[in-house]
Amino acid sequence: MDAYACEMYDVVGIGFGPSNLSLAIALEEHEANASAGPISAAFFERQPSFGWHRNMLLPSATMQISFLKDLATFRNPVSRYSFIAYLHTSGRLVQFVNNQNFFPTRQEFHQYLEWAESNVSDRVCYGSEVTAIRLAPGSGPGSGHLQVEVREGITGARRTVDARNVVISTGLVPRMPAGVERDDRVWHSSEFLEGYGRIDPHDLKRVAVVGAGQSAAEITRFLHDALPHARVYAVIPSYGYSVADDTPFANQVFDPAAVDDYYFGTERTREAFWHYHKNTNYSVVDDDIIRDLHRRSYDEDVRNDKRLYFLNLTRVCDVQRAGTELRVRLDSLLDTESEPLDVDALVFATGYDAMQPTGLLGDLDRYCLRDEAGRYRAERDYRLVTKPELPCGIYLQGGTEHTHGLTSSLLSNVAIRSGEIADSIIHRRAGQGLEPVVSLDAATRTG
Repeated sequence: MDAYACEMYDVVGIGFGPSNLSLAIALEEHEANASAGPISAAFFERQPSFGWHRNMLLPSATMQISFLKDLATFRNPVSRYSFIAYLHTSGRLVQFVNNQNFFPTRQEFHQYLEWAESNVSDRVCYGSEVTAIRLAPGSGPGSGHLQVEVREGITGARRTVDARNVVISTGLVPRMPAGVERDDRVWHSSEFLEGYGRIDPHDLKRVAVVGAGQSAAEITRFLHDALPHARVYAVIPSYGYSVADDTPFANQVFDPAAVDDYYFGTERTREAFWHYHKNTNYSVVDDDIIRDLHRRSYDEDVRNDKRLYFLNLTRVCDVQRAGTELRVRLDSLLDTESEPLDVDALVFATGYDAMQPTGLLGDLDRYCLRDEAGRYRAERDYRLVTKPELPCGIYLQGGTEHTHGLTSSLLSNVAIRSGEIADSIIHRRAGQGLEPVVSLDAATRTG
């Protein structure tokens, strides 16, 4: 894509994972179905190609949400970008229905995302990192635009793109315990398959997985299958795995209407959401995986051939490297004198921190209002609340859990969330009396 074909874009998306992919689709469909005129958009992604949690595409791992919670269906049930449309195009719709399962494998859903991306890739520049956003000279209350600085990955060249709005969706940040550094034998789950693939499996005789959530349990099961000669240790901070509550009433916290209840609720309302329903998504594991791992452990006890170990109420304090071996110092609430654990590889499935756009915003941060806790304030349409001196829209796809609740960065609500952002961008353009910006790309698409 020639991302610099026009002087100005209605919207520039920063990052191109499922959230901004869904936004690109919403903008395209809005343009086709509305009289608002063309909507020019460009997206910049620092990765060399599209990918979504590639290092967790484990064999047989399934999605934890229904296939209907795809990029578009909840917003537009007849979208040509739905998962059902993908199955039809792929010639697998009948076979999928015969599976009688709402939850496709993660690999198949990733193929769906790649298929959808291939239809909007003309709007995306890969290998391009946005390094700064600033207010254009002469901008002020009621008028103005943003300047987005982009660095090309291969050449390092810097360019500037103008935008009336930006949508930041740079993804979650992998979380590691304090003082622990990643290397070729110490991985975060976000890099698991890549790291595992660089090592000869025969060299892995003792491995450990740290964490209490879905990723930790999935990796533990994968290693137990892939390394039949190895001991596998699950280091769990809780007293065993806790089951994810995916029952119908609990799942209502992921409904689009729940975003309104959370956003317009009181502080007590929001605290209740987290108190009662955190177990729908955080540090929990699907029931079938818990039962499978327990069954494996029990079978080993019966055969007196133990190689799957669960270290409950235990945390990692320190990791020391000695050649290819790792010495892991543990802190157990069950054993005050726990022995160090020597392993050949160590995986931290310890979750992610929310996206923080502060560094990217730079000087623009002073225009963005915060709440009493120092967090960004956001409008219902996911737009940051700003001072009048900043008339442009800065939207967040992620990092708004404190204002919009549990689905802020999840796929569960991606279609509705992206549609609301697209609607906001278009309505604000009309309200400001601005003419559509027609890029060369947009002119080509509209004939």
